[in-house]
Amino acid sequence: MTLWVFGYASLLWNPGFPVVERAHARLEGYARSFCMYSIHHRGTEEQPGLVLALDAQEGACCEGVALRAEPGTEEATLAYLRERELISSAYYEAMVELHLDDNRKVEAVAYIIDPHHVQYCHLPLEEQARLIARAHGGRGPNTEYLYNTAEHLAEIGIPDPDLDWLCRQVRALTAD
Repeated sequence: MTLWVFGYASLLWNPGFPVVERAHARLEGYARSFCMYSIHHRGTEEQPGLVLALDAQEGACCEGVALRAEPGTEEATLAYLRERELISSAYYEAMVELHLDDNRKVEAVAYIIDPHHVQYCHLPLEEQARLIARAHGGRGPNTEYLYNTAEHLAEIGIPDPDLDWLCRQVRALTAD
């Protein structure tokens, strides 16, 4: 069994499993969005942060990376990802079709936000910046998550104007 995983945020820079192939990928019908309160990894229940999630939106397209797990590590990779991504029930695991730049189509595991979950949110960019600037969770500051994701998207040539704006605003708020 070949296991592909869709990386659109922290999986870009911290997959946490052995990857033998990376390919630029597009997922139709979803947008990358800071629409999930983080109460574990990048914030707390008292001071939640925000993390990116795949938000179902008609006509949207999320660019990211298809990551192929090293053969023989599929079960361990899924177990690791489930522990990491399903820490709360805010995400659900789904098989999605990715369109790769070399015209291949692959089935991949993706973690998608449940729009009915209490951690789901839609906030203006200004409020997102305020939350990200001050939040800190078990995996570190929310600013680190934002900056690493934006930097890695830029490195692989995926523009995200909202993330660029958030980086500038958060740096201004934190005087970084």
